[in-house]
Amino acid sequence: MQHDLLIRGATLLDGTGADPFIADVAIKGDRIVALGQLAGHEALDVIEAQGLTLTPGFIDVHTHDDTNVVRTPDMLPKLSQGVTTVVVGNCGISASPVQLAGSDVPDPMNLLGEADDFVYPTFAAYAQAVEQAAPAINVAALVGHTSLRSQVMQDLERPASKEEIAAMRASLEQALAEGAIGMSTGLAYRNARQAPSAEVAALVRAVSAAGGIYTTHLRDEFAGQAEAMDEAFATARDASAPLVISHLKCAGAGNWGQAPRALSQLTDAATQQRVHCDCYPYTAGSSTLDLGQVTDEIEITITWSKPHPEQARRPLAAIAADWEVSLLEAAKRLQPAGAVYHNMCEEDMRQVLAHPLTMVGSDGLPNDPHPHPRLWGAFPRVLAHYSRDLALMAPAEAVRKMTGLSAATFGLEDRGVIRQGAFADLVLLDLERLDDSATYDQPKTPAQGILRVWVNGHTAYTEGRASNERNGRMLRRSVRLEATPL
Repeated sequence: MQHDLLIRGATLLDGTGADPFIADVAIKGDRIVALGQLAGHEALDVIEAQGLTLTPGFIDVHTHDDTNVVRTPDMLPKLSQGVTTVVVGNCGISASPVQLAGSDVPDPMNLLGEADDFVYPTFAAYAQAVEQAAPAINVAALVGHTSLRSQVMQDLERPASKEEIAAMRASLEQALAEGAIGMSTGLAYRNARQAPSAEVAALVRAVSAAGGIYTTHLRDEFAGQAEAMDEAFATARDASAPLVISHLKCAGAGNWGQAPRALSQLTDAATQQRVHCDCYPYTAGSSTLDLGQVTDEIEITITWSKPHPEQARRPLAAIAADWEVSLLEAAKRLQPAGAVYHNMCEEDMRQVLAHPLTMVGSDGLPNDPHPHPRLWGAFPRVLAHYSRDLALMAPAEAVRKMTGLSAATFGLEDRGVIRQGAFADLVLLDLERLDDSATYDQPKTPAQGILRVWVNGHTAYTEGRASNERNGRMLRRSVRLEATPL
């Protein structure tokens, strides 16, 4: 049989969590058409992959690439670490349905770009822009709750009225009908913090009716995390919507050691409803500079500052000392700004990462001039450092968390697995040489050991360089997600 591509003798980690096995994989067009010992098969392109590992393309379930897939469609930070699909619109912020041209960008929507980046009054307009840009990777999109609020409320630091909730719900329902996969909230942020549970629940009911998914940056990831998790479980359960808790962590020095409690809550909830979480493999987070997180208990590094760009890449404590002011006063002077917060402990993070309900999401910030290294290194770090080197989980389980589990959770049909009929999103890597090279000092560094990446059957990346072709797709919601326990 004649195929477009034949990968011979690779060690497959197929995305299901099954043990690795050696097989040939044949691709024609955008699909895997044969799998096994394919001695009699031929192809236009044959790759001898003995001693190398083949996985499904990694799915980054937590990104802020909304505007970047349009503005910088080569998407090298993702391709170079083996990511072939991104889920955008997380933490309550999305590029659509939003129109802000000429207006200030509410925090933390400014993580996605400037006002003239928000030019998509409907989800359909955003999807069309993505398709015209032809990004190198696939894109699935959530609608952000804060973004919805920004279109109907001038003052975001209050609850929405019944009329405003109705307007948000109508906009959300339209977006879901046009292919959005669900809705996200970022209830810890200033411009969503005053939204009561009832406001969120009214919108999550619309998500459930459409068969979508609800993801949430919890109202509190610090001392009030337990109550915030209960709120999220109740909101999703009452609306009959599947839930993902974004970047589950026990943040703040006073909250370290709480991972067993948080994971017990997650496990208990999973007996009653469909719940998952995502996690990035680092003990530091990154976002806009939040006065509520300013403390001398942790190291805080400024990554950018509009009024004081010269202070970027410096510790907040050093800036405050130079200015002879308190940490809080220094932070106020720097705003708007971005920061890296070293606010987690390693043992908590490892427990969350290893949990069977946890997927991997980078939470990378591509518009940060000095980003957290997770933007370039999250996925190789899981497979190389935590699986291969530390044996926190088997390689097959690590790959499942980055592929098959993610596709099933978000309803990405025929993706995340290596099987006949699945889309040919694939990563060929050298597991012995695999390394996340990005660091806090040098974050924009491609991973080592990612040899070749295919997106929809086409070569998208060969170690060190992206392809001139871009074959990613806008993935609209195509399956109905259920809230019943697994």
